[in-house]
Amino acid sequence: MEHETHDHTGHDHHTGHDSHAGHDHHAGHGGGGAASWSTAAKATLHCLTGCAVGEVLGMIIGTALGWGNAPTMVLAIALAFFFGYALTLRGVLAAGLDFASAFKVALAADTLSILVMEIVDNGVLLLVPGAMDAHLDDALFWGALAFAFLVAFLVTTPVNKWLIGRGKGHAVVHRYHR
Repeated sequence: MEHETHDHTGHDHHTGHDSHAGHDHHAGHGGGGAASWSTAAKATLHCLTGCAVGEVLGMIIGTALGWGNAPTMVLAIALAFFFGYALTLRGVLAAGLDFASAFKVALAADTLSILVMEIVDNGVLLLVPGAMDAHLDDALFWGALAFAFLVAFLVTTPVNKWLIGRGKGHAVVHRYHR
């Protein structure tokens, strides 16, 4: 008996869009297939960019205002979510979606990824001796932050691979890429 290839017509589409035929970065959407590691890494780097901008800006603001570690960390995390969502919004709005729809796409695409990234990288920073008390002009600050982002990238990439393979996370954004 000949092996049949499967199309997406019989799959549950969580995002409500048509077949993805011809788009290799959509492999596994809606079904049990796996997303590529390359696609997951790109999605994670996108997320990491927004998180890094927000966290560094939050740390600079908190330090400049003389805040302690806890309020500075809260601000940095809030700005990480803001900039993470903003990067996705920028691309989705450019594809022609209205703001409300684009915001929903950004929430669906980025929330779990940013959450995992923030838990991991802030957890690493809390565990590195002296990192939380290091100043912006201190090599320990930047070294610990780079290490925390690396660990967060390594932990978040499989999460994004899993999400994309199920048609969730950054997979929801892919249909708006041109």
